[in-house]
Amino acid sequence: MENRQPIVVVLGHVDHGKTTLLDVIRKTSVATKEAGGITQSIGATVTGGITFIDTPGHAAFTKMRGRGAKVADIAVLVVAQDDGIQPQTKEALQIIRDAKIPFIVAGTKADVAGTNPEVLKGQLEKEEVFFEGRGGDVPFVSVSAKTNIGIKELLETLKVMADVSEMRR
Repeated sequence: MENRQPIVVVLGHVDHGKTTLLDVIRKTSVATKEAGGITQSIGATVTGGITFIDTPGHAAFTKMRGRGAKVADIAVLVVAQDDGIQPQTKEALQIIRDAKIPFIVAGTKADVAGTNPEVLKGQLEKEEVFFEGRGGDVPFVSVSAKTNIGIKELLETLKVMADVSEMRR
């Protein structure tokens, strides 16, 4: 058996930057074409040896998010550092736990003045998300789609997680 590319589902609250983050990674502009700037369907793309599943963050699309997680190997929980935990953040976290897949937290909007990743980590720890270097095993990457902060680190972390998981076909 040989290794296969990982399937990564991207989950989080509406308007926290899931599709915009993926646009930077895959060098597309999907977010600008969405009605009202809000993703309303599930979609998959292959970029850099990773299959990404983009899911809508609006409350109306809970079932779609769940389906995306069921086929994924790894999840990226996207949380805006300037907005913190919101209802679909908690729901996405439960979907990840139900799917029993490893995940990484991408703290988006790192370029926004006054954001502090430590505040976001503290909020997530109250939801029982425990980070590397703080007694847990969940990676955290602070990112900005506007300025490309942390994009390379996010991709490298995903690739390491995939290598450790040894996905085979």
